[in-house]
Amino acid sequence: MSPTQTLAHKAAELKPMTGWPALACALLACGLATALAWPLRGWLHPVNTAMLYLLAVALVAHRWGRAPSVLAALVSVAAFDFCFVPPRGSFAVHDGEFILSLVVMLAVGLIISHLAEGLRAQARQAQAQVRQTQAMYQLASTLAGALSPAQVQAATHALVASQWPGLDTHTTLFVHDEQGELSPIPETDDTTASALKAKHPTNTPKPWPANVLHAVRAAYVSGHTQESSQLDGQAHSLLLMPLQGATRMRGVMLLAVAPSQHQSLHEAHALTQALGSLVVAALERLHFVQVAHETQLEISAERLRSSILSALSHDVRTPLTALYGTADALLLAQPPLHEAARELATSVRDQALRLNHLVIKLLDMAKLQSGQVTLKREWQPLEEVIGASIQSLGLALQGHAIKVALPSDMPLVHIDAVLFERVLANVLDNACKYATLSSPIVMQGEVRLDDSAGAQWCLAVRNEGPGFAPERIERAFDLFERGTAESNVPGMGLGLAICKAIVEAHGGQISAHNLPGGAEVRICLPLGQPPRIEPEVQA
Repeated sequence: MSPTQTLAHKAAELKPMTGWPALACALLACGLATALAWPLRGWLHPVNTAMLYLLAVALVAHRWGRAPSVLAALVSVAAFDFCFVPPRGSFAVHDGEFILSLVVMLAVGLIISHLAEGLRAQARQAQAQVRQTQAMYQLASTLAGALSPAQVQAATHALVASQWPGLDTHTTLFVHDEQGELSPIPETDDTTASALKAKHPTNTPKPWPANVLHAVRAAYVSGHTQESSQLDGQAHSLLLMPLQGATRMRGVMLLAVAPSQHQSLHEAHALTQALGSLVVAALERLHFVQVAHETQLEISAERLRSSILSALSHDVRTPLTALYGTADALLLAQPPLHEAARELATSVRDQALRLNHLVIKLLDMAKLQSGQVTLKREWQPLEEVIGASIQSLGLALQGHAIKVALPSDMPLVHIDAVLFERVLANVLDNACKYATLSSPIVMQGEVRLDDSAGAQWCLAVRNEGPGFAPERIERAFDLFERGTAESNVPGMGLGLAICKAIVEAHGGQISAHNLPGGAEVRICLPLGQPPRIEPEVQA
């Protein structure tokens, strides 16, 4: 056992009496010292007799505190003077030497009383510190294994109840609920929380009035510990401690006591601060555990989805190819089919081709998400890539005129031409689907100098039509996200998601915007250091 613990243990054993019983014990000690010294008066010098009285004063100070020891010092001086200082039987002193002895005896007695009381105070303080340290250690151990906010609140109240057992305290933690509002942690049927609540039942749940909730929000916003009053229509003193975490504010801890007991709680400021730190650490641990769990679930779901997309894409392409080939062979058969059969064969071929395009998109998305695509970047003229994408769409343009506007000094762009051709084809296909009938599609390129992003080349694709839904424009490039939830426009919501993955793989950005009377999809990529284009030599 350490010296501090030994001192605290001894202080815990010493529970001195107070009031008249302690004073009576002090008088009894002085009488006992007189009774012991009286038979020895013929052999002991009066100065040695005074030592017995000083010993009695020290014992009284050690056992019963300051007031009884002061009384013992005064009575001891009087008894010594009356019984042992010549002339005996009176308080008169004929020898000046004994006057000095009496004064010194009284001074030493008072000093002993003061020192003993200081030692007792230090012992009580050490005992309180040891008790608080053990309680905080137990709380830290309990919070380390807490699985829910309800367990955190129950353990917090258990500590407060153990540190201030005589206080009428209410301990409540206010955290953000599912709606983002500050609210007390709800009661649950959790086993640990229920056990702690049964052990310390004073933390009874009750509806909080509006003024208390307002004070809690004010403490949360300000980030400073505040004190308030008036709880449930009764005068209570509230201590509102914001729970500031490493990344953001986690909530507010409310401690409510009766006004007459507020001083006891106010004096334990260091303990409440340490309590708040432990609670914040526990709430943050629970938050990050939940985030890690949700992230793990998302990763697992994404892997499963990618695996399913890849498997479906590979397994479906083979029968689609056979179906397309069979329909095309029927159209080329000799002798030719009659008109109705040819129309059916043409419809089968076109639908098989359309489904094949969807499967290709699924396969591309699966490859991009799995990281199996390696960019083969080369310096390419942008107008050739645009022309190849327009040509690949063919009849999918649905009668829309494509207007391309590029500056005459447009430099070469460093891209994977095959992948970027798919980007432009998907953007054009999406623009044609949602454009008004026979309206033009405009593709405009430019070179921009941005202080933050540096030199970039940008290509904007604009159409005339209803545009993106304002509430869904931020999710336009998400997987399986469509312009409208219910629409007769064909598609699965894969085209723009593939575009985003390819553009970001190139180190660029793609964004969607609504314009007056239409919409725009803008693609921006770093310009880099394009090679100089040599002019053609005329014959």
